[in-house]
Amino acid sequence: MKVDNSDKNDLEKILELYQEATKLMESKNQVSWPKFSTALITNAINELRQWKLTVKNEIACIWTTTTNDELIWGTENNTPSIYIHRISTSPNFRGRNLLKHIVDWADTYCTTNNLKFIRMDTVGLNRGLITHYEKLGFNFIGTKNLKNTIGLPAHYNEAPVCLFEREVLTLISSKKSK
Repeated sequence: MKVDNSDKNDLEKILELYQEATKLMESKNQVSWPKFSTALITNAINELRQWKLTVKNEIACIWTTTTNDELIWGTENNTPSIYIHRISTSPNFRGRNLLKHIVDWADTYCTTNNLKFIRMDTVGLNRGLITHYEKLGFNFIGTKNLKNTIGLPAHYNEAPVCLFEREVLTLISSKKSK
């Protein structure tokens, strides 16, 4: 498995994976993603915030990152963190716990970039996803109704947002060794 920035050649596959994820959400009666614009994805690619995990040269999973998420996290945004969004796994790779690999990658990324937390959110109260994130060491912070969703994808208007954070493992290890 290998993690790299996505590039413009991945655009069609990224759009396909987001569409597949939306179908899955709809089939489970969950708040589903809107159709993401090509411009949104292209912008993330150009800013080196769109990522891919490949297995034997096949894109198995994609996600985006940012280090500023004030609209969702508010004043908590002041703590240096990586925010992971729009994780989508190829149907061919579901059930392989690829999220653990993303979290391991995020630990390394955070250590390299002096970030304290890995943070994620999901729209709607998805108990299965909450449990899954908690098994990976994330704390479920709670839910939040966003006051300003201008600039966010449309699904953020649909329901409260569930917030999750996990302290970077190298930071936890260094605290214990002191």
